[in-house]
Amino acid sequence: MAEDDIQTLTQFNLAETDDGYVLEIGGHAGGLLRVAASAEQLDAIIEALDALLSDEDDAIDEA
Repeated sequence: MAEDDIQTLTQFNLAETDDGYVLEIGGHAGGLLRVAASAEQLDAIIEALDALLSDEDDAIDEA
């Protein structure tokens, strides 16, 4: 994926459904991506974000 293909996040919504969750992610070009996700998938997303942010915090603490 080229850098030019990456949009700036402008919208993020999370909704609970009877079957799990729906994520809505929108970019500055106006498109909206809607995806269904299970609780396990959301846990994996949360863990990945937490690990990434923790690594950034560690780098800041070391500076």
